[in-house]
Amino acid sequence: MLDSINKRVIDTFAYLHDNAEISWEETETTKYIAKLLKDNNCYVETFVDCPGVIGKYGDFSRGLPVVAIRADMDALWQEVNGKFQANHSCGHDAHMSMVLGLLWKLQENPSLKKEIAIKFIFQPAEEEGTGALKMVEKKVIDDVDYLYGIHLRPIQEMEMGRAAPVIVHGATQSIEAEIVGEDAHGARPHLNQNAIEIAAQIVTMIGKIHLDPRIPHSIKMTNFHAGGKSTNIIPGSCSFALDLRAQNNDLMDILERKVGYIFEAIENLYDVEINITNHTGVAAAKTDDDAISIMRQAIKTTLGEDKVDAPLITPGGDDFHFYTIKKPSLKATMIGLGCDLKPGLHHPKMAFNQEALMDGINILYHAVLRTYRID
Repeated sequence: MLDSINKRVIDTFAYLHDNAEISWEETETTKYIAKLLKDNNCYVETFVDCPGVIGKYGDFSRGLPVVAIRADMDALWQEVNGKFQANHSCGHDAHMSMVLGLLWKLQENPSLKKEIAIKFIFQPAEEEGTGALKMVEKKVIDDVDYLYGIHLRPIQEMEMGRAAPVIVHGATQSIEAEIVGEDAHGARPHLNQNAIEIAAQIVTMIGKIHLDPRIPHSIKMTNFHAGGKSTNIIPGSCSFALDLRAQNNDLMDILERKVGYIFEAIENLYDVEINITNHTGVAAAKTDDDAISIMRQAIKTTLGEDKVDAPLITPGGDDFHFYTIKKPSLKATMIGLGCDLKPGLHHPKMAFNQEALMDGINILYHAVLRTYRID
């Protein structure tokens, strides 16, 4: 039976990888997952106004604690071999496959269905940091007591055959903005403000932000567009994006405030407008000792005591943590799974050892059993 599950998981992963969809466009992925859940004895809920699918498996009539397992669905939009396309370079195809594999493994023992109440959350738009909030809005976690997630980790962080019981993500913010001015002739630079030079000044100023060095943080410009085909025009307008990272939410608040001061100073100095066109982000992790303890024991049971890594602290972010912020009583943790992932997350040619998929499934399985004190 284990070999059968492994083949189904690999086949499912291959399909999801080859049919990737970006944030808020995961419609075909939703249909595919919904059918698999229905075919495997789950009560299924989808939504009229957004992608995403919820599957309920077990007995929800006895007042058992509800355990939710979350998988993110969306892919990134990036250039792969010279062509822009939806690409699962963050491992969400693997996460969905492992959560489905958990369902199939639970079905190996039909008597378990009376002892558990599992909610599978297939969530859209993690990459935009807005999907978890939509699921909260849909009241998906209102009845949930425990929430578990899983994420592949790059080889630089974790070796194959190892796992961490919690990923301590930092806070992230993405600020998209535009400098609004007027163009001028290349021979008359005194008649406008050069948006390229202004943006360069912003880069210089954000590099001068100095915060507590004991807390990891960073800020950098990650996108910039100005000018057109005519090279004798001085562009007065441009668009740009900033990526902000901080290991805790308090430092992120300070970092955001400093960026606001810089924008205000630039506007006053150069007599231009800076308009924020999009501002999204995710909060830093709020950890739960009970959930972490359950996951640590699940990893120990699956991989061995010497394969349990310490909590993984990373400047990366995940909107998973909005669930615990919006419902503080939720006991939640996200597994970090070693899988020989190379060259790295978000690399267009990211690849990993697919044998790790069964490791993830088995860890989740033992976490469920331990939560219900069946293990």
